[in-house]
Amino acid sequence: MPAKAAREEQDRAEADRLQKVWWRNVLLVLRDPKPVFRAMRDDSRPAAEARSEPSLAILLLAGIASVLSFSATSREFLDEPGVDAALVPVLAFLGGAVYGIAGYWLGGLALHLGVRGAKGEGTYRQARHVLAYALVPLALSLVVVWPLQAGIFGSDAFRSGGSDEGTGYWAFTTVSFVFLVWSLVLLVVGVRELHSWTTVRSLGALLLTGMALLAIALLGFVVSA
Repeated sequence: MPAKAAREEQDRAEADRLQKVWWRNVLLVLRDPKPVFRAMRDDSRPAAEARSEPSLAILLLAGIASVLSFSATSREFLDEPGVDAALVPVLAFLGGAVYGIAGYWLGGLALHLGVRGAKGEGTYRQARHVLAYALVPLALSLVVVWPLQAGIFGSDAFRSGGSDEGTGYWAFTTVSFVFLVWSLVLLVVGVRELHSWTTVRSLGALLLTGMALLAIALLGFVVSA
């Protein structure tokens, strides 16, 4: 029994260490992404579990950023008379959760199918984690772009026809797109480094990923019709 307890304690310590490593990798992927994605070649249970919590957190934040930056539905809802801007955090969180969950499972599935279509190996779980860490820049935009935009335009930043219309709106939208493009670049790097591919082959896999996303969306439309 003492030996078993010692092993369990050692396993817990190793799990804590791995989780701390992958939380640090959330920031490292912005500066030096190659070793972060190469480390995902280890798909053992301890390594995968250590990545799961940071991955879900990243996708939640990226989902919230997507709702605020690219969703017209949120603005249309807040434009309704009697709707208070205080609902913005609730709407953003709920919408971000939906986007994040969909991105984690459906986006990860599409990426997995794209990689398979490019004759690659790897697991569905690895695809989800690569996608999550590639979206760190988009998640970062939530704490870089939106506090500044809200500070300048106040509640108008979340409604149509406010003081942020025109140059201000397009300036911040452009910045949000820059973060999105950064994430797409990281996704190419992630696929390339995980599978030791060329950039061209990685881009081909992402093209197939886009086709898989369209097929999944079409399937969802047919099922719900």
